[in-house]
Amino acid sequence: MGEVWDGVRERVLALREAPNRRAVFGAYFKESGHEFELRPVLSEEQVTAVERQRVVRFPEEYRSFLLEVGAGGAGPDYGLFTVEPPDPERDASAYGDLRPGADAEPAPATFRPERTAEWEEHQAAEPQRAAYGDSDDDAARFRDAYAAWDARDDELLDSLTDGACYVSEQGCAYYTLLVLTGAERGTMWQDVRAAGEGVVPYELFGSTARVTFAQWYVHWLTRAERVAGRTPEGPERDGA
Repeated sequence: MGEVWDGVRERVLALREAPNRRAVFGAYFKESGHEFELRPVLSEEQVTAVERQRVVRFPEEYRSFLLEVGAGGAGPDYGLFTVEPPDPERDASAYGDLRPGADAEPAPATFRPERTAEWEEHQAAEPQRAAYGDSDDDAARFRDAYAAWDARDDELLDSLTDGACYVSEQGCAYYTLLVLTGAERGTMWQDVRAAGEGVVPYELFGSTARVTFAQWYVHWLTRAERVAGRTPEGPERDGA
């Protein structure tokens, strides 16, 4: 994709020898650190097979990353999740053999950022026991109302990431998402449901502008090079 990824793979791998490499967050965290390793790149055929399997075309920056940089490994936080191409022996349909009845996942729903506000409104409407009377009938009405509210809450919570894919883990059950469908296609978002905040846009420090996959990755790499290139002070950090 033009010059977006020129030299990026080489820059990442070079960090394995940087003097202060262990100070980069997520690189050397117990068994979860990426250690600045990258998976091999995918072929055009493999990327197309993954897209066919998921019934979606990846945004161009992410697609070209898989083709030119790697299919996972070193990256922001604890690194990028690996994209595994389907096995042509087990899933020939992904490679063009459209056999009748071949299994395929349904096309992803459209990503809708307004779902978070809808979920928050629903959270605020949680039924409260004190609003019901003390009789057995009142208790039964509360249980029914709460069961209906809880079912809808699960439905809304699950829908927040529709139309997006997980690309990395930030730790503490927070994740980074890439939007695949809708008006926000190609932008980065954060799944912070663990903190009760839904799904929110990923923002670089000092800016509220939307961030694309390439901006997100190159920003991390530039910062990692700056941190890893310093002379360590005392014992090398092993972790955060």
